Amino acid sequence: MKRSGDSEGEKRRKRRRLIQELGDQKIPFLGPSDRGFQQLWDSSYSGLALRKSCSLPAELHSRVQAALLTLRRKGCLLKDLVRVRDRDVFTAVSRALLGEPGHTYRYLETRLFAIPWHSEDAEVKRQNCCDPDLRDACKALWELNTFLCSDVSQLKEGDRLSQCMKAEGEAKLVEEGETESKHSEDSKNSEGGDSESRQSEEGDTESKHSEEWDIEEEGCSGSKQEGGWETEEGESSQVKPSETSVAGVSEHGVGKCPGWTTEAFSGTKTGPVGLEAQEKPVAQLKHSLSDYHIQDKEEHAGGLGCSQPSPPPVCTGPVKFNVTLLNYMDPAQMSQLKEEPYYGMGKMAVGWHHDENLITHSPVAVYNYSCHDEKGECSEGSSVDKSRWRIGLKVAWDIHTPGLMLPLESGDCYYMRDDLNSTHQHCVLAGETARFSSTHRVAECSKGTLTYIQSRCQEALSNLHSDPETGSHSLVTLQPTALQHCEEIHNEVEFEWLRQYWFQGQRYARFCSWWTRPMEQLEKDWKLMETMTMLFLATVEEEGQEEEGRREMAEILLSALTDRHQQRQTWRDRCHSALAQTLPPEEAPVDRPFWGVDDPGMPLPFDLADIINRVESLLWRM
Repeated sequence: MKRSGDSEGEKRRKRRRLIQELGDQKIPFLGPSDRGFQQLWDSSYSGLALRKSCSLPAELHSRVQAALLTLRRKGCLLKDLVRVRDRDVFTAVSRALLGEPGHTYRYLETRLFAIPWHSEDAEVKRQNCCDPDLRDACKALWELNTFLCSDVSQLKEGDRLSQCMKAEGEAKLVEEGETESKHSEDSKNSEGGDSESRQSEEGDTESKHSEEWDIEEEGCSGSKQEGGWETEEGESSQVKPSETSVAGVSEHGVGKCPGWTTEAFSGTKTGPVGLEAQEKPVAQLKHSLSDYHIQDKEEHAGGLGCSQPSPPPVCTGPVKFNVTLLNYMDPAQMSQLKEEPYYGMGKMAVGWHHDENLITHSPVAVYNYSCHDEKGECSEGSSVDKSRWRIGLKVAWDIHTPGLMLPLESGDCYYMRDDLNSTHQHCVLAGETARFSSTHRVAECSKGTLTYIQSRCQEALSNLHSDPETGSHSLVTLQPTALQHCEEIHNEVEFEWLRQYWFQGQRYARFCSWWTRPMEQLEKDWKLMETMTMLFLATVEEEGQEEEGRREMAEILLSALTDRHQQRQTWRDRCHSALAQTLPPEEAPVDRPFWGVDDPGMPLPFDLADIINRVESLLWRM
């Protein structure tokens, strides 16, 4: 999401203060085998809910998992070339977007175009846009979406982890006496220092942490490569929480956070919390440290400490997820995974983030599936903690509330409800097996559907008159506000739709032809808007007009042309960047629309520098 320079500067100052306070110490976190885990969940993470794998229909599991493997086998899951802090980077995960026909999802300055899920009751035009196998896979994920829409609102808070906590709690009481003596020795050998050795080239202490501390752009990854941050936005984890040995709890870091009197958390297996921390309520600890808490002005007031009752949410009525972002992660192919730097939770496949571009207070539902290989052999019963995937959660802008680590087994679903996504952040902690996640969202699509942009085109083109006999064109009105409106739509079509689509190469047409004809029509409409700009320019340069009205029109035109010229150059640079050149031809960005200087089919040149100079000179003479 975009921020002003002042907002970004304030965030940096807040990060610096928090990081200086934290220093080299680690913040405590709790896993299912730790005493106080359920209390922490209820008090500070109440918007999180878990649906165990065994409570979902077996047939649904079978169809969804087969669908994910089909999409993987057909090559539909691809890495995105996204934009993070003015740098192009590849996502470490491979992904695809499925959803309502004509929907898109925008993240990290990248617009993904949904492959339509083929529902039984939806009137999906171009039903033959996919081959039968892909169509069946899309339909299976629509069935999952239908289940999650119903379940996310019905799952009661009492259902959270109730199936795995009882057995672990009983085993924990037996083990406490045996494990307590191991904590201090094991914590000395924790991996908390490794993360700093893999930080970015900026080199200073602030940059080592602040890249991730409260990143609202979705999913800065826990790995770095030569181009900069890898980015992603994955969701889930895979593990068996029913076992007494819990993955990730062993990764607690060394040191104590201000206000905590307990020993550093955990050893190498179960990692229980020190007794002093167990006896001190989490809420009391938090309130005693309230002076240290820095609240982000952009967050909702009163909601940062936990997912508490909040103002009336924007998302009302029955939940209807309109897209799912599918992610595929294979740790064997994700080099240099970075250690989670604040809590010592382990290696991250996806760094700390909020999910972005969603309807306010709308839930997110995530289905998790882990397998050993592309044949779909599921990981079961592993006794090695590090082979399991986990999700980590923390309160945004808070270094005092303990983090929460939740292991998930294959087929589990977890839900982030109420305001949890806006007040908290989550990360994904890597296991050793490959993992799929299907992340269902209520995307904010007021400006992100095909219907929307088609209506915008019609608004602009309503100011263009075509003579049926001669085919010549003229502008209907020369009112400055109308002309400005048309030029804004012109830029929106070119940079938010056409160039976004072609920047992702031929990938969509390879798998699904649904978007082919709509994008062809958008390009035709955009070309007519080029004609409208040419007519606008001719009007501005025409002598004998009232000077005041002419100046206003010239200023509007200059602003639109300058923005267009700059954005074209930016997109051109991105299409020809070193990273873009590493992609195979069918995935490589296409610099489109692009045309040569003497193209007779285009009313204006691609390079607008000379025209901009003409308009500037005109204004100078007025």
